[in-house]
Amino acid sequence: MPAERNKTLARTLFYGVLSTGLYFLLYLFNAELQQYAKQGGWSFVVPIGVAFLFSIVHGNFTGQFWDLFGIRAKTTKK
Repeated sequence: MPAERNKTLARTLFYGVLSTGLYFLLYLFNAELQQYAKQGGWSFVVPIGVAFLFSIVHGNFTGQFWDLFGIRAKTTKK
């Protein structure tokens, strides 16, 4: 395996485990998160922050996953 492929595999596994862990934590603490969000005031920001965190981590996992298989977006020249 080339070194670049090893790095991509390591990043894919890292983000995959992190994404799985976040989903597991959300499953365990969903009631607490909902109760906190219902308190009013600025507590509505917490679920939005959680959604952004999921988006970033899962997006990085997906990008690394496709890079691992050599699938990249088609680029066009202007």
